[in-house]
Amino acid sequence: QVQLVESGGGLVQAGGSLRLSCAASGRTFTNYAMGWFRQAPGKEREFVAAIRSITWGGGNTYADSVKGRFTISRDNVKNTVYLQMNSLKPEDTADYYCAADRDHYGLEETAGYEYDYWGQGTQVTVSS
Repeated sequence: QVQLVESGGGLVQAGGSLRLSCAASGRTFTNYAMGWFRQAPGKEREFVAAIRSITWGGGNTYADSVKGRFTISRDNVKNTVYLQMNSLKPEDTADYYCAADRDHYGLEETAGYEYDYWGQGTQVTVSS
């Protein structure tokens, strides 16, 4: 079992920045691929960013809508994954969720159904 706790959400003006954190506990963090997803009111959940485990190359993947503005990273000592969000736009307003899945060959890191563990979410509101 993996427990995930997000933090760092809040209210920010357009153009501003926020850094979300997701603290993981319960299993060997380094073996897990980590993802960030978001869900805006009345919309489907969507992929934001993912980072693979070191074993599987540690690579990052981003949604086109956030590429160049968001950066995902992980600290394998602190068992924490981060999402640095810059140049925020009102359309980034959503609840942001951290997710984890034991990394493996063929993992579709952009697909929510791949992830077995989810945090409770943190709200991000970007005002215009």
